[in-house]
Amino acid sequence: MRVLYSTLWYLLLPALFLRLWWRGRRAPAYRQRWRERLALGYRPGTLTGSVWIHAVSVGETLAAAPLIEALLAEFPDTPLVVTTTTPTGSERVRALFGDRVTHVYCPWELPTAYRRFLRAFDPRLVVILETELWPNLCAAARAHGARLLLMNGRLSEKSFRGYARLPRLVRPMLARFDVLAVQTEAEARRFEALGASPDQVRVNGSIKFDLSLTDEVRARAAELRAPWGTRPVWIAASTHPGEDEKVLEAHRRLRASHPDALLILVPRHPERFDEVAGLIRRQGVGLARRSRQDAVDDGVQVYLADTMGELLMLFGAADLAFVGGSLVPVGGHNLLEPAAWGLPVLSGPHLHNFTAIAALLDEAGALTVVEGEQPLAAALAALYDDAGERRRRGEAAAGVVAANRGALQRGVGICSSLWPSRSGL
Repeated sequence: MRVLYSTLWYLLLPALFLRLWWRGRRAPAYRQRWRERLALGYRPGTLTGSVWIHAVSVGETLAAAPLIEALLAEFPDTPLVVTTTTPTGSERVRALFGDRVTHVYCPWELPTAYRRFLRAFDPRLVVILETELWPNLCAAARAHGARLLLMNGRLSEKSFRGYARLPRLVRPMLARFDVLAVQTEAEARRFEALGASPDQVRVNGSIKFDLSLTDEVRARAAELRAPWGTRPVWIAASTHPGEDEKVLEAHRRLRASHPDALLILVPRHPERFDEVAGLIRRQGVGLARRSRQDAVDDGVQVYLADTMGELLMLFGAADLAFVGGSLVPVGGHNLLEPAAWGLPVLSGPHLHNFTAIAALLDEAGALTVVEGEQPLAAALAALYDDAGERRRRGEAAAGVVAANRGALQRGVGICSSLWPSRSGL
């Protein structure tokens, strides 16, 4: 089965390069460093005895950052290789860790590319984040002699049904893992239903609960908010195409009852920043762009956060938070960053990537799910009109985060048990 699967990947190579070129029209970084996608140009033995941590893009990188920091502190003599698949993820790794880790793009799912990669970086342990389950990656890593760990494992019901259609490919892949550290009992049951052994699966919780609001982040958020005074400020974070329009319409409706309200709009992908700025201008809305250090005066209705790596800080400058990817069928994004700030959290109905976290927030009374722009505007107005309810929901959100911390420490313990220096590999 895996031979056929690999053959299909080789046949897809022209389409993969075409996709890079196409995405490079808006984000030129996609056309750069293409040799890394094939693991070309590496010298065998570049590193020895490393640990390879694979994330995807910005979200997974930020979630993994506390884990990586903890591993750097506990195992300073072990080289870490951190891979992503997107330029934005690459930028975040370099900004967060600099030369403390080796960063390259993860190769495409080609056996020959993986062999070149493994000869160059010689990982003894491979830590895969969340949902990056690739049969050839797992097979190549195990053949190289590395141990395999899935950290912060996530498997939605939709993904489970997809994997279940390919048991001859999925069962051998899961069997190669030493540990599958998953977020919830429901996900543990899904992995076991796909063929994982109960001995492999550990319910570890989500390391996303262990995010840290540093003094620096708090100070930057306070500095940003200070000139806005008592204006009602809400943030729409990680929005997608088709969602920005709904958010802007909700803001227009909100301003009917709260005319001084300010929206911080944070599109998910940087290649869309100019497009969203044009959308705002066409609607005749007062706009300030963070990348240009525009002043936010009384005539500004929307503050476009068109920079990278600042989302956590931006939540701290708002009173209420809407998390995008949820009014369109993307599956939602991280609800815990605004919750950690003690903000009431709003979301659309498409939350299948964060069902467990959404359920915890909903049970605590900290999450409001809305179906469209009119209910979003109404929910925002109601919370602005009721300071007591706003405070109660914010405290409930922060309480959910505080009550579920600990996955990071447990995750470091799992890594330690498999670590090359501890395992003798």
